[in-house]
Amino acid sequence: MKNLRQNKIIELIENNSIKTQEELTEKLCVAGFDVTQATVSRDIRELKLTKTASNNGERKYTISKKLDELDVLDSRKVIDVFRKTVKSIDYAGNIIVIKTLQGMGMAVGVAVDSMKKQEVLGCVAGDDAVFCLVKTQEQAVLLMEDLKKIIWSNESV
Repeated sequence: MKNLRQNKIIELIENNSIKTQEELTEKLCVAGFDVTQATVSRDIRELKLTKTASNNGERKYTISKKLDELDVLDSRKVIDVFRKTVKSIDYAGNIIVIKTLQGMGMAVGVAVDSMKKQEVLGCVAGDDAVFCLVKTQEQAVLLMEDLKKIIWSNESV
């Protein structure tokens, strides 16, 4: 429910000039979300919404950063999950195969995606494995070494 509500908040902010929390709360209620001002306040904080001046000088809510960007704290959490759940990393040609603990494939896939490595064309995650398609075999070897360093050191992304 929280994700649906926060997605609706983003939609409302992008499509309307919303100036107050009360106005946002009202629009959410009209959209079928039973929320309080306190809930909206928490959502605003979590979504990192800010108020900026519109063309006519009035202040309105805007999205302060891309939602797919992880902040430093979230990035550290993702890397911590990566370190604690990867069992092995190997490659075949230009595909890196990351074996994980049972049920952690998706989380490790998210971790790899959040690293925003240019050589990674995409990842496919299963229950306990992630396949990363890399541009070349040489880049696969280098990336595999980088990923292993992340696991065995305190090195950040």
